Amino acid sequence: MLTAKNIHKVYRSPAAQAQDVHVLKGISLEVNDGEIVTIVGPSGAGKSTLLHTLGGIDRPTQGQVFFHGEEVYRLSDSQRARMRNESIGFIFQFYHLLPEFSALENVVLPAMVKSRSRLTASMRTIGLELLKRVGMQGRADHRPNELSGGEQQRVAIARALINQPDILFCDEPTGNLDSQTGARVIELLLELNKRFGQSLVIVTHDEHLAGCSGRLVHLRDGQVWSGESDEPHRTEILQAS
Repeated sequence: MLTAKNIHKVYRSPAAQAQDVHVLKGISLEVNDGEIVTIVGPSGAGKSTLLHTLGGIDRPTQGQVFFHGEEVYRLSDSQRARMRNESIGFIFQFYHLLPEFSALENVVLPAMVKSRSRLTASMRTIGLELLKRVGMQGRADHRPNELSGGEQQRVAIARALINQPDILFCDEPTGNLDSQTGARVIELLLELNKRFGQSLVIVTHDEHLAGCSGRLVHLRDGQVWSGESDEPHRTEILQAS
């Protein structure tokens, strides 16, 4: 489903004498249909940058990302935005719900964007079903400031599912939650994967969530680390430009 080849990401410093930051250093990986891949590693290893690059948000300095055989960063900005809206779901640590909208309105917003229409009865029905699926059927009319952190995260999960994406990218989905609420979110994500076969790519520091993964990808200093030695696995080095 998803293939990344030799991904580098360099943040160029605007100051002449400041050093550029080479965040990702030649990462290659594949994600198969229905697979759960968890990306782990210390802070600053490049986990979130890799996730955003795989998901079509952050263009790599070098390398290629293919989604269903199509090269993501050869698409125009509008084509890539449509791909994210229709085929990819994102779940973030801090939810990113729109504060002026109700839980239901937040959930159905991607569907409204996809169809370029106002809220329809069909969208409302699907949105309410998704809220029921994540245990939030009684909170559809509540705004984010009326919900707990765990409730907001469940609304965010329902929103990520509204367009039936092929893959979910989850950036620290339990990182802002207490352990009990985090455990419920983990259980929900695993259930969704089992029932509906969506691939999951998860960045986390949560050991329990990492332990539930089908495959772990360890990052260290912007490279995949095999754990077999003190050195990460090195691939092709970025050429100077």
